Amino acid sequence: MLQNFFKNKNISKKLKLRLKNTKDKTLTYASEIWTLTKRDRKQLNVFERKVYRRILGPVYDNEKENWSVLTNKEIYACVKKPTIIETVRLNRLCSFGHVQRMEENRIPKRILYMNLGTTRLRGRPRNRWQDEVRENGRTVGGEGWQEKVHNREEWKKLLRKAKNRPVANGMCK
Repeated sequence: MLQNFFKNKNISKKLKLRLKNTKDKTLTYASEIWTLTKRDRKQLNVFERKVYRRILGPVYDNEKENWSVLTNKEIYACVKKPTIIETVRLNRLCSFGHVQRMEENRIPKRILYMNLGTTRLRGRPRNRWQDEVRENGRTVGGEGWQEKVHNREEWKKLLRKAKNRPVANGMCK
């Protein structure tokens, strides 16, 4: 049923994109607790681009005089919104900042730094939630990102800047 909605030519692209954004909110619900593997990230990106391609449709190229499908860069330039993966990363950082500002005796903060005393499985260790937060924090805020967590206004400004970063230009109607 939803695929027929995206195929319908009578419904505007603007409405379809609004629906897609509400689907993103449903899809990323409780995303701050996810630890995504490389395969998970790839599948989420493929799904997102598939939906956008269905919404935006093919584009007529005047130079080559034929129809073409938008490339990934062109899609993200048209949409001008963070990807699902970036949204998950920002949600994770937002919740990390929230827990970091809590008092030491609060349960979420105690759980974050709890050591269960169990041994890990053999082989390459899986990424822990803290490992992904550390990596995402360095990506968004550089080296001094951990000091900014305790200042709420500075942390909000950093996350807002990461969310609204400029997207490359592309062709879009």
